[in-house]
Amino acid sequence: MKKYLAATLLTLLPSLSLSAPLTFGVVPQQSASRLAQQWAPIVSYLSSAIGQEVIFATTPDIPSYEEKLAQGEFDIAYMNPYHYTVFSQAPGYRATAKAKDKVIKGIIVVRKDSQITELTQLQNQKLAFPSPAAFAATILTQSYLKSANIEFTPSYVSSHDSVYLSVAKGFFPAGGGILRTFNALPETTRKQLVPIWTTKGFTPHAIAVHPRITAETELKLKAALEQLHTSPMVKTQLEQLKIKGFVSAQDSDWDDVRALNIKILD
Repeated sequence: MKKYLAATLLTLLPSLSLSAPLTFGVVPQQSASRLAQQWAPIVSYLSSAIGQEVIFATTPDIPSYEEKLAQGEFDIAYMNPYHYTVFSQAPGYRATAKAKDKVIKGIIVVRKDSQITELTQLQNQKLAFPSPAAFAATILTQSYLKSANIEFTPSYVSSHDSVYLSVAKGFFPAGGGILRTFNALPETTRKQLVPIWTTKGFTPHAIAVHPRITAETELKLKAALEQLHTSPMVKTQLEQLKIKGFVSAQDSDWDDVRALNIKILD
């Protein structure tokens, strides 16, 4: 009887491992509640499409998300372009998809009623940013400010939404974000703000898989993501995210970001 049970368990183990849930990590550009509202239906769609349970996951802030990426805790991860260049090396995430017809652009926003129209007016000010390694919202915007000899003190407030709200409430005269998350803001917040500067465009966020994900599962995921925009069940979520859909991606798509030679997370 014991031999029979042992043999049965050994037979079941492969199928159990195949059906184990996959974690889909989403970088916390917005609050966890907003991310869940936007991404949970997408994750549910992917579960049905690939025939395997996928679970939404995020973290309280971007630095803790970076730690989980470094440890390879997410099976699938939506990460910023700089994160992808780092974590594609170790633990070896592989690019699967990117947003369709999209480039990522950093912005600096101020209150509409602030009378700030030029970056030079931010000289010696304390400015809000999501986190040190937020690609377009922090790295690109700070690089330009420094190249323009504008002295500033950065304050890291954990997410894009926190930047926008902090500036809207007058806690900071300006802050860094990206066009997509700015356009996705609730109108009550967005109408209080205006971007006064925009970076050039770069390859957007990656959806990438951990090396433990099989080629078969990755192909199913890629196909599901490419068809995502055709599903009525996620139309509202894509509109909220300001994303038309996803297209297949390859590692070299992020060579434009690698060319910047950013070393913040080294």
